[in-house]
Amino acid sequence: MTEFLQAVVLGVIQGLTEFLPISSSAHLRIYPEFFGWGDPGAAFTAVIQIGTEVAVLLYFRADLWRITTTWLTSLVRPEYRGHVDARMGWYIIVGSLPIVVLGVALKDVIERDFRSLWLIGCTLVVLGLVLGFADRVGATDKTLKDIGLRDAVLMGLAQAAAIVPGVSRSGATLSMGRLLGYEREAATRYAFLLAIPAVVGAGLFELKEIPNGDNTYGWGPTIVATIISFVVGYAAIAWLLRYVSTRSYTPFVVYRVVLGVVVLVLLGTGVIAS
Repeated sequence: MTEFLQAVVLGVIQGLTEFLPISSSAHLRIYPEFFGWGDPGAAFTAVIQIGTEVAVLLYFRADLWRITTTWLTSLVRPEYRGHVDARMGWYIIVGSLPIVVLGVALKDVIERDFRSLWLIGCTLVVLGLVLGFADRVGATDKTLKDIGLRDAVLMGLAQAAAIVPGVSRSGATLSMGRLLGYEREAATRYAFLLAIPAVVGAGLFELKEIPNGDNTYGWGPTIVATIISFVVGYAAIAWLLRYVSTRSYTPFVVYRVVLGVVVLVLLGTGVIAS
């Protein structure tokens, strides 16, 4: 029963943090250490993120259906190839390639070295400051209709940095989007859409590791955490899109820096171990 209660807590953490630019994978690594539960494992982290991506699929179902059908139509009807939704389909595919390639190539490193709390504490601070800088200096004159191949590739490369816990997929993509001049809501929407192939793919790829890999939880707790992350994540999407329409990312920047410093201090004083 204890494992199932822990799974509920971890599912809530995943649902609350996946779409915020604060790194859900870092939180799933840090907070279990605070609670004395140990590292839940890279496979558990990847699999329960499927729950939050199902929330994205449901929330953006109309957009995704329109993009998918237009993209498929454009494959056989040339007159559709210049349509914004057809281009968006290609941009999501192209933008997803960097994180897929790095994720497969660095699988062992991700599951071992990249889960160091020293590294996570540093990335929380550094990438938090990058997000703050990008949000402050970035223009707000581009919408999703303005996205082109160059911007799609650059935001895809930024997302790929999130193979390191603490970077944050959404945070890295938002930072690049703001530096490229996209308005906050547009950058946020694209970050959500761009994450779908990478997160779902990673989760499915790691399914086989749940019963056999180096993970704290088996199938039962993992399924519970995934369901909880879906429910909480769906509510978080709606809130974040409303929030970024009128406000800056400053609270998230402050939170990242504070949490990163706390982690580094606790590590340095021996309160928690890396």
